[in-house]
Amino acid sequence: MTQRQLLVLATRNAGKTREILEFLRDFPVEIKNLDDFGPIPSVEEDGTTFDENAYKKASFTAKVLGLPALADDSGLEVEALGGAPGVHSARYAGPDSTDAENNARLLREMEGKTNRAAAFVCVISIAVPSGAALTYEARCEGLIAEAPGGNKGFGYDPLFYYHPLNRTFAELSAEEKNWVSHRGKALAELKEEFEKVLIWIRQHL
Repeated sequence: MTQRQLLVLATRNAGKTREILEFLRDFPVEIKNLDDFGPIPSVEEDGTTFDENAYKKASFTAKVLGLPALADDSGLEVEALGGAPGVHSARYAGPDSTDAENNARLLREMEGKTNRAAAFVCVISIAVPSGAALTYEARCEGLIAEAPGGNKGFGYDPLFYYHPLNRTFAELSAEEKNWVSHRGKALAELKEEFEKVLIWIRQHL
């Protein structure tokens, strides 16, 4: 019987944990998140790129717990705003801003702009306690809608219009969104290579 590999998700987000569990359910891996451990220091996400922040979260968690860890960092890049909100997507309207406040600020910034091209970006980093890491990155191209549409999803989903399906992300089912989204694509890429990832983890522990 294959020994199950413990992998820690560097998050306390139950929705994100469920999503990753679903993707990796067929592999000999036991997944825990930060809620399964005692209090550990939080990481300051002060990187200038999604890559830096994902690696920072994964490597910090791996070192603190002595276990392989997976983290993702994702957000929205809007062409007309020079790539903003980017790594500040979750706190675009302020440190403790809500999704509604972030969406409202984005609509204000986009007033009168004809170029509404945008992309959701996701970077997944898997790190071991020694600091070595693997990286997976994916993008999903879309447009910023003139007004919010739909009530599913979270974050900027009501404003992110996905042209091939003629709907915003907040109007898609979870299954449809996972199929086309930045995180769904990155996780699919990870899943495809996960047997090799498990070998890599064991070689580096």
